[in-house]
Amino acid sequence: MAAPAAAMEPQASGGPRLPVCLLVLGMAGSGKTTFVQRLTGHLHSQGSPPYVINLDPAVHEVPFPANIDIRDTVKYKEVMKQYGLGPNGGIVTSLNLFATRFDQVMKFIEKAQNMSKYVLIDTPGQIEVFTWSASGTIITEALVSILDLLLRASSFPTIVIYVMDTSRSTNPVTFMSNMLYACSILYKTKLPFIVVMNKTDIIDHSFAVEWMQDFEAFQDALNQETTYVSNLTRSMSLVLDEFYSSLRVVGVSAVLGTGLDELFVQVASAAEEYEREYRPEYERLKKSLARAQSQQQEEQLEHLRKDMGSVALDTGTAAGSSSPVLDPSDLILTRGTLDEEDEEADKELTFFLTVTEESHEEPAFQNFMQESMAQYWKRNNK
Repeated sequence: MAAPAAAMEPQASGGPRLPVCLLVLGMAGSGKTTFVQRLTGHLHSQGSPPYVINLDPAVHEVPFPANIDIRDTVKYKEVMKQYGLGPNGGIVTSLNLFATRFDQVMKFIEKAQNMSKYVLIDTPGQIEVFTWSASGTIITEALVSILDLLLRASSFPTIVIYVMDTSRSTNPVTFMSNMLYACSILYKTKLPFIVVMNKTDIIDHSFAVEWMQDFEAFQDALNQETTYVSNLTRSMSLVLDEFYSSLRVVGVSAVLGTGLDELFVQVASAAEEYEREYRPEYERLKKSLARAQSQQQEEQLEHLRKDMGSVALDTGTAAGSSSPVLDPSDLILTRGTLDEEDEEADKELTFFLTVTEESHEEPAFQNFMQESMAQYWKRNNK
């Protein structure tokens, strides 16, 4: 069995190799957690232990050693009670809360990048988290460092693995539903994408591959369905032809561990695609954001010059001084570095204010005492 880590040794940039992040998504019951468990055991057996993150706050037990577990940070049941949510709402809200601190997770991954060649991220079955919720966007963008491109020199090659239950996709309508979800995630995340057809120990995935490669075969399967949904599926299958052509598909059994060698071949190919196509795009975004930030700073400084420049000019002209008028930026930079004459003037002003306050306080206190004594004698004379 070839070591999967060997395929990922080189890096396009020539610098230190970064860990490849595998973001595992899929419907509830598709076998994501079992797949991550098998993947973790496989990498351990190859002498390349991965860095594993669990993002499912509602799972009772995690069958693999997790370096980071969302359950240690967010209490799922407490979130349900506090916000009055049901199970699905509690999971989505828990992930949203955890996503606000995902920058700390990125720091942990950076520290472990020399020890782990792969980062496995297990997610909950509520797939809407990564299609419609804000937390999914935050997490995926943080992994490729879009959120902090100006602070981070490089980004982690990130690959989305969509786990699909092959045994439940024998119906062409259900298969199309799975493919639509996969398509929406692909265009939402804009990352290299691999479809893992799980549970091949129950049924071989060759029928699904045939449906994806042969349009007529899929139409023949649909002809056996006479519902309105089948007619809608027939129309949508025309749209997904282009989507199928660029899709990586691997058949895997998470129970038996078959298909993992082919999976890592596809992972290596997806990582190369990331370096070749996606990283240059992120670098372009980095430069674009840097230019936008620099332009914004220049505009703010220009507004400051317009607001303060005329005032500084008038002051310099009225004083009749031969010294040049300072630019507003010069005034900002020299703040807190006063010369000796200015410091002496400040000391004199402080002393004058202190004496003046004391001179006002003494007669005020005497007047207060006199009024108090007068009121006291007035009450006693009564």
